[in-house]
Amino acid sequence: MSLIVLQFEESSLTTIGIIVGLLFLFTGIQQIFYSYIAEGWKWLWVIFGLLFIVASIVAFAYPKNTFAALADSLGFLFLLVGVFWIIEAFATKDTNELWWLGLVSGILMIIMGFWAAGQFFVTKAYTLLVFAGIWALLTGITDIVKAFQLRKFGKMAAA
Repeated sequence: MSLIVLQFEESSLTTIGIIVGLLFLFTGIQQIFYSYIAEGWKWLWVIFGLLFIVASIVAFAYPKNTFAALADSLGFLFLLVGVFWIIEAFATKDTNELWWLGLVSGILMIIMGFWAAGQFFVTKAYTLLVFAGIWALLTGITDIVKAFQLRKFGKMAAA
């Protein structure tokens, strides 16, 4: 997947748009499932679920426009991701010995967010493509590392 994104072709734009559509679709389905287990305000979960599903339909219908909208909001998205990573780093500090990596990544992401907010659209588009490809690659590597950590914790708990 990361190899498709990093090729900087028109298919890369469509791929990002489709991925965003899938993200919206699965999030919408998840919100609707939450409505079944929610204690109250079930209607709110359903409304957000339906809004995400409608957003996924639009993203599937216009994947290049979805990419353009995403590129335009890139700086803000990087800022949100950076703040989330910093919060996650401090929240998992007691159980994650690599918490500092999340902290450093979050700080760098916030810096990148401010940088991306001041760039022209073409620069934002290329930045988004590079970032999406690297993110996909690093997410796969991180998931493998987390799996080995979970396995280690499982063996420690069984001992």
